Amino acid sequence: MMSQEKKLWIGLLLVAVFSFSVLGYYGYEIYQQSPPVPEKIISDNQEVIFTEQEIKDGQNVWQSMGGQEVGTIWGHGAYVAPDWTADWLHREAVFILNLYAQKDFNKDFDALDAEKQAALKIRLQADLRTNRYDENTKTLTISPNRVLAIQYLSQYYEGLFMNAPQFDQLRNDYAIPKNAIKDANRMHKMNAFFFWATWATVTERPNSTISYTHNWPADELVGNKATTDLMAWSGVSIITLILCIGLLVFYHAKSGEGETLPLPTSDPLLKQGMTPSMYLVKKYFWVVSLLMIVQMLLGIVTAHYGVEGNGLYGIPIDEILPYAVTRTWHTQLAILWIATAWLATGLYIAPAVSGKDPKFQCFGINFLFIALLIIVVGSMVGQWFGVMQKLDLVQNFWFGHQGYEYVDLGRFWQIFLLVGLFLWLALMVRPLLPILKRKTEEKNLIILFLISCAAIAFFYSAGLMWGRQTNLAIAEYWRWWVVHLWVEGFFEVFATVVIAFLFVRLGLLKTKTATLNVLFSTIVFLSGGILGTFHHLYFSGTPSAVMALGATFSALEVVPLTLIGYEAYHNYTLSKATEWVVDYKWPIYFMLAVSFWNFLGAGIFGFIINPPIALYYVQGLNTTPLHGHTALFGVYGMLGIGLMLFVLRSLYRKTVWNNKLLKITFWSLNLGLLLMALMSLLPIGIWQAIASIEHGMWYARSAELMQDPTMITLKWMRTFGDVLFAIGIVSFAWFVFQLTLRKVRS
Repeated sequence: MMSQEKKLWIGLLLVAVFSFSVLGYYGYEIYQQSPPVPEKIISDNQEVIFTEQEIKDGQNVWQSMGGQEVGTIWGHGAYVAPDWTADWLHREAVFILNLYAQKDFNKDFDALDAEKQAALKIRLQADLRTNRYDENTKTLTISPNRVLAIQYLSQYYEGLFMNAPQFDQLRNDYAIPKNAIKDANRMHKMNAFFFWATWATVTERPNSTISYTHNWPADELVGNKATTDLMAWSGVSIITLILCIGLLVFYHAKSGEGETLPLPTSDPLLKQGMTPSMYLVKKYFWVVSLLMIVQMLLGIVTAHYGVEGNGLYGIPIDEILPYAVTRTWHTQLAILWIATAWLATGLYIAPAVSGKDPKFQCFGINFLFIALLIIVVGSMVGQWFGVMQKLDLVQNFWFGHQGYEYVDLGRFWQIFLLVGLFLWLALMVRPLLPILKRKTEEKNLIILFLISCAAIAFFYSAGLMWGRQTNLAIAEYWRWWVVHLWVEGFFEVFATVVIAFLFVRLGLLKTKTATLNVLFSTIVFLSGGILGTFHHLYFSGTPSAVMALGATFSALEVVPLTLIGYEAYHNYTLSKATEWVVDYKWPIYFMLAVSFWNFLGAGIFGFIINPPIALYYVQGLNTTPLHGHTALFGVYGMLGIGLMLFVLRSLYRKTVWNNKLLKITFWSLNLGLLLMALMSLLPIGIWQAIASIEHGMWYARSAELMQDPTMITLKWMRTFGDVLFAIGIVSFAWFVFQLTLRKVRS
């Protein structure tokens, strides 16, 4: 009879093969059905307005100034400036409607009665929504009115992004410095890209009544409204969620509590041998602590740009450190310090299992440390040069700012980091190979650990799958492989394995039980997580089937979080299990925090923006950073801190910890994050969502709404949570340095 363990391995293999096959197939479909980039955009009288090369170069210009760190395109990016596609679309619609109204009635559009307005809107929609792209000639023909609108909007955006004095206040509202684009030719090309990206949001796909972006953004003037598919698949996602929660609860109840384990009378890790390489991870934790402080300071500056867009309390820092740079560094450092904490944990655990270092293990760990420092500093310097427009478009792609959120670093630094991850993988594999050959009870858990390590190395390579001028829809597909599958996916699997492994090593969990739990958790998570990638791509120029798959499978991502209370209670009971476990109180408490934020940040705040009909109205609003902050720091950041504390507890076995400092850290971080979410991000997001439903995305992101006095007050309300959170970051760094600068006593 097949063992339960073997069944779970087969289940994991089937889930992975099926999910990646579907993900790959629809990736191919995205290549085929992405919005075409015309060789020429021409007027009815054959005048060339834009060329293909200008559109592609314009995409690179947009990337060079910060790209998704300065407003959004198709809803992805930063939140102080507008979504440029929603902004262009609405301004173009208003301009053309006024042309119609002046020509037909000698009045502005707003001065007309409802009947005349309705007739003009129908005429506008016939112009904008009709797809006049010729597949044979690769040419897009646009009406004379759209040509006039392009001329008007090109002047508008040139004034905004360059240095026209009449835009000083608007630049301040959008946190865009003067001369963000310094060259008129570059500005012309970026306008070409803005027009193309906006054209895709309103022009209907061939043989269809929806646009390339599934009618996103919502704008009543141009006929962009929620479709039947949006409604239907939103219903399916909610039904799927309820059904699968029921099935998981039934399975959990049926499986029972599991076996009880006689607890060790003393800490098993005290008997564990220490290798020279295990002591070297201290320096990684120093860097993590410093990066946390820098990231926190950058977060404060970035948040302040939302209320004072041209500086910091009157100091014009935007001239040397604009919002695009501070936000880039803030988001990038979050990924880097969390990843470094996790990688260092792996470097500690691998030799701890075997009890000895392979040849050159210490050299490899030191070399990797230096490489990571070079990547962090080099990529940040390159991004500053890119945003300050000091690189040409090719140099910017390789060494500057790629413009894609979370993968902003230049291609050279991407490749460098990928090489570093494979070096880390080698450092993981080498100490564990002898253990695998012995076929110990831990073999399957170690195999899972190595699979997760390999996935971390291999899946980052998806960030190399787009080129400098790849179609934005295709680049977005691969970007979410990195952001969703790499950051949210396989790091989650790695964390699950590492936590189980630590509890096994502490003698608090049986190896077999841990292996079964990890296999089952991985199956459940990947069942929704892999194809759940599509929920980021509903409105990114993808085929309609992507919405169906994304809605259905992203609901499954929330399912395992319904049992998070059990996991939290289980971890809490472990912290009280026996006298010596009290030494691990704070590492385990951070695991409890992970459970809480998994439920609130990833679960509740994640699901409120997951269904297609919800995301249709809130993509690109403050509901996204609400989910982002509480899930990224709340789950992955807290977990990184918890893992560091586990390692430090093992490393400094006979040292009395400063528990008062850790208590301040724990409660300051958790309460600060909660206040930041509930006092500022959530109410701002709800207000914007209501505005988006009533008026459209263009208004929800407009300076008119975002600079409303009450809105400004809500932005300032972040201060309470931010200050408390900053205290937690500083106290943790203080704890790490205070502890690790001591000599380890064996």
